[in-house]
Amino acid sequence: MPGAGDSRWISAFLEAIAAEKGAARNTLLAYGRDLGHASDWLADRGRTLETATQDDLESYLVALDAEGMARATRARRLSSLKQFYRFAHDEGTRADNPALRIDGPGRARRLPGTLTESEVSRLLDCARDHGADPATRARNACLFELLYAAGLRVSELVGLPHAALRGAPEMLMVRGKGGKDRMVPLSDPARTAAAVWLTHRDAAEAALRARGGAASKFLFPARGAEGHMTRVRFHGLVKEVAARAGLDPERVSPHVLRHAFATHLLAGGADLRVIQTLLGHADLGTTEIYTHVLDDRLRALVMDHHPLARD
Repeated sequence: MPGAGDSRWISAFLEAIAAEKGAARNTLLAYGRDLGHASDWLADRGRTLETATQDDLESYLVALDAEGMARATRARRLSSLKQFYRFAHDEGTRADNPALRIDGPGRARRLPGTLTESEVSRLLDCARDHGADPATRARNACLFELLYAAGLRVSELVGLPHAALRGAPEMLMVRGKGGKDRMVPLSDPARTAAAVWLTHRDAAEAALRARGGAASKFLFPARGAEGHMTRVRFHGLVKEVAARAGLDPERVSPHVLRHAFATHLLAGGADLRVIQTLLGHADLGTTEIYTHVLDDRLRALVMDHHPLARD
């Protein structure tokens, strides 16, 4: 546990980014874990976040590497420290910024895992048939159709309000990272699946209210503390449906379906900036990783049209 002084600093930082940047709860928890871990490591060596020097922070990062921590995790830890110390320096609680000149390991720019259109079709077909009763099957069909049709993040999907799908809208309003809203077009299969699920959902909600229960604002209500299906439960559901579809569950996750959404759009000729908007990426550089799917198309274009490539 961080000492009292570090805890106050961390709390002040988290309150500031929550107020200024509208950081989501999961983002705040991640920052808190990263900074708490660094504080504990420093405390074991008689140091604190308040007194840490650049050498201390570099030693901490070397220790993480020695423990075998993944490069992406180390990069995230350093990013948390850099933002924390930038805040402390800007607020005047530290005269210097010990993290300013530290270069991190960076993130490996791996090509995202994806699925073919045929594999996605198999997954959607199995989702429609997966469940012990018609209501569960309708819910699962709606979850998978929306995820693939709109390229949603898991938290965006499970946290959708039911009002967002009323009236079979052609566009879906999504509240993304940092509280930013975006509009995403819905396919006809997704709209149909949503309409069928809403019928089952509303019947269940009416029965619940008749028993004195409280109505839910969520499209996918659940009895847990969050009031809706959790990300963990949906992640497990995706694995179940993948296995039923004859796909390796290790290859399939909600994020892979989001990648498939972007990959298939780009392969079909969609503009990269349009995909950036649909995915809710703040930086086009994040979206550019999907350009790997253009390789085969560009090669075929050259071979078909370049004069020196012709027989």
